Amino acid sequence: MMESPMKTAVLFDFDGVVVDTETQYSRFWHQIGHDYLGTDDLENRIKGQTLTHIYDTFFLNKEKEQREITEALNRFEQEMSYEYIPGFLPFITELHQKGLRTAIVTSSNEQKMQAVYRVRPELKTLFDHILTAELFSASKPAPDCFLLGMKLLGSIPDTTYVFEDSFNGLKAGMASGANVIGLATTNKRETIAPLCHLVLDDFREFTCDKMFQVHKL
Repeated sequence: MMESPMKTAVLFDFDGVVVDTETQYSRFWHQIGHDYLGTDDLENRIKGQTLTHIYDTFFLNKEKEQREITEALNRFEQEMSYEYIPGFLPFITELHQKGLRTAIVTSSNEQKMQAVYRVRPELKTLFDHILTAELFSASKPAPDCFLLGMKLLGSIPDTTYVFEDSFNGLKAGMASGANVIGLATTNKRETIAPLCHLVLDDFREFTCDKMFQVHKL
């Protein structure tokens, strides 16, 4: 049975779900891992996590390195392109037309999002809330960020739909109890399929009615 639109919330991760930035971030963090840690897979280990969590996990008590990385990341994000994932704009428009409430739930911080707004000033008009890393202490895969989104939008897990692309984000969505839809923009379909209830390549040809057909098993 279709849920009442007024009780439904749709929560979107940002990078790799709303905009196509994950390949850009992968290059950045791959280089950071190579230069600072001598590893070639840091980019895969940190996806979906806040910068604070990354520092606490990989650069604990390394204040000089943290400052250098933060400065490099800030410069990098000022020059990034923020192209929408194909089909996203028609899909979010349909959600609004049907009266559904929406939010971005991202591990990015507010400083990064300010850089996004300069490129995409319309972004704030597309969502009821934009939740950034400053608003929750536990990083994905903890479900805290999505639970906060549900609270702000007045929904419950059964009537909440989460769109994610990273392993940590998908795990967070599942842990929140929501209906989780994975975007195969960052990882292969077969690797994320066990972590969600449906896999999409992008939003093209995806509709609100198709979203309502997604239910937890």
